[in-house]
Amino acid sequence: MNEPGVMGALLGTGVVRHRRLRPQANAFEYPTYFVMLPMRALRQQPSAALARNRRGLLSFHDRDHGDGRSDALVWLDELLLAEGVHDAQGEVWLQTYPRVLGFVFKPVSFWHCQRADGTLAAIVVEVNNTFGERHCYLLCGPELAYGRELRAQKMFHVSPFCHVTGEYRFRFMRTADRCVARIDHDDEAGALLLTSVSGRLAPLTPRAVRAAFFGMPLMTMGVLARIHWQALKLFFKRVPFVSKPAPPGAFVSR
Repeated sequence: MNEPGVMGALLGTGVVRHRRLRPQANAFEYPTYFVMLPMRALRQQPSAALARNRRGLLSFHDRDHGDGRSDALVWLDELLLAEGVHDAQGEVWLQTYPRVLGFVFKPVSFWHCQRADGTLAAIVVEVNNTFGERHCYLLCGPELAYGRELRAQKMFHVSPFCHVTGEYRFRFMRTADRCVARIDHDDEAGALLLTSVSGRLAPLTPRAVRAAFFGMPLMTMGVLARIHWQALKLFFKRVPFVSKPAPPGAFVSR
């Protein structure tokens, strides 16, 4: 959990890890950074270090999330109410990639939706693929808590080397200065993909923004380049190619 009173925007600096187990092994890890944004607090007091809905070295644009409207938090609150989650009145922490010089590709973002007492009411996992499509997995219920394994049926096409079958196993961990998000994919034969993004959290300040940008000025292009490079490696390893199916009929699955 985030410490009481720590309500400013945060910058996470860490590592993305990905490991395929079958039919050919393939693994990689690379450095990354992301933002962790207290969306309700930012509505009351915008961050001087965060360029919001405008250009900057690093910036956040509401229309990059949800249904693309100008206020992503309004979209999220409507989604939660429509799905029967009525107690997420506390802070909403959004872990996501920022735009870099106005450009971004967000493979996955995580909305941590808290109750008024700071406990988790829901987590929304927002997934984008390279075909311009988006789908959300809503995790909620009495079993929801940091450190616990959560499961959801896979409904959305992401990789041309994975069928839309099986289930995801999610696990989230959060302290005042560190967060970890794990997403593992199991198919009918068992564990197939093991992935995670982790990082140390520090206040998002103008100095931190400059350090992140000049440390990895081409992060957005690097994310896309690595996705296609890993796909090429899988192709040469003769991993079977999966044609893209139609997107799911519902925008949200539980």
